[in-house]
Amino acid sequence: MAGNEFDGVEQRLREVERWLDTPADRSGTVVLDERELARLPGVIPMYRAALALVGGDPATTLRHARTAIDRAAVDDHLTRAGASAICGLAEWGSGNLEAAHAAYSAAAAGLERAGHLADVLGCSITLADIRIAQGRLGDAQRTFERGLRLASGPTVLRGTADMHVGLSRIACERGDLDAAERYLRRAADLGEHAGLPQNPYRRRVALARLREARGDPDGALRLLDEAQRVYIGDFSPDVRPIAATRARVLAAHGRVGEALRWAREQGLAVDDDLSYLREYEHITLARVLLASGAVDESARLLERLLAAAQAGERRGSVDEILELQALARHAVEPPHPAIARRAAGPVDPLSARELDVLRLLSTDLDGPAIARELVVSLNTVRTHTKNIYAKLGVNNRRAAVRRARELDLLRRTGTR
Repeated sequence: MAGNEFDGVEQRLREVERWLDTPADRSGTVVLDERELARLPGVIPMYRAALALVGGDPATTLRHARTAIDRAAVDDHLTRAGASAICGLAEWGSGNLEAAHAAYSAAAAGLERAGHLADVLGCSITLADIRIAQGRLGDAQRTFERGLRLASGPTVLRGTADMHVGLSRIACERGDLDAAERYLRRAADLGEHAGLPQNPYRRRVALARLREARGDPDGALRLLDEAQRVYIGDFSPDVRPIAATRARVLAAHGRVGEALRWAREQGLAVDDDLSYLREYEHITLARVLLASGAVDESARLLERLLAAAQAGERRGSVDEILELQALARHAVEPPHPAIARRAAGPVDPLSARELDVLRLLSTDLDGPAIARELVVSLNTVRTHTKNIYAKLGVNNRRAAVRRARELDLLRRTGTR
């Protein structure tokens, strides 16, 4: 199983079961570790749960994993933790994020009781990823910070670098690029021995995100290509494929043809059946279609994606979809009446959401407070603000508010 060699595993499990169920078969056997022998009744269904997970059968996965938990002794923390983690993976892959978080939290607690702290850090990555998908960046940050506290012993614990990479992602989401860079530098300084097997590709993806945010899309693409070459998967669902992230960078920087080719190669289409496992890819497809001018197709897909994400309480996806819907509406709507030509020079129309952000820019609220007021992520606020600056022909907040007053926009949006 550890080497991804699944053929023959079920046969071996049956042999162990027969050995356990037939005392005569055990004659002459010397048991070197009675504690490990006692674990077998729970370990067997745990392995069957893992096989079902790999086979894409979440219902069978959950059934076997729960059997493993029921059969494991109260003090068998490793079996209980392993089975709980498998439950969490099955729920996560099905889009049941709160159930996934609860199961993975139980796994992390069991591993901590067993003293397997590096594995707790691995669980922390999953727990934080789930919270990010739910739009709960603060909870995700606290998960990574707790991981660092667990790893604060005299020796560098494997997985410590991954906590810094995770904190970099949170900082980048919030627009604090300097902090994001510091976390990534710290992860690199710790060395490869401080990272889990997936750290090399995760660190490159995080660095690519930072490069793009700093205006270097070519550098971001090179890093994503490197990340793909060093990619190592595990039992966790790959809900944010590197190739999809690469397509987003291409579409955002004018290389729409290459991004459309990615969509064709992945077999993605507007009318696909939707699932959480491919939600990131389908949102990426909507971005690519919007960039290519296929606004109606993008809007149709976004409407279906929004319903699915709202039903699954995936706030991170909901925020992104709402942002894209605003861009799609802006591409087809006539100018808002508040944007009639009131001063010299043409002015592009602002969407209703951009007018909301503009109204709050004229107050004393900072970016995070505006995000809380509108119940969106800080990254979404920054995107709207960037669009507002471009449309008003300004490059800072004060100038935007001054220009808005010249155009009589603030009075019409309710701020005097």
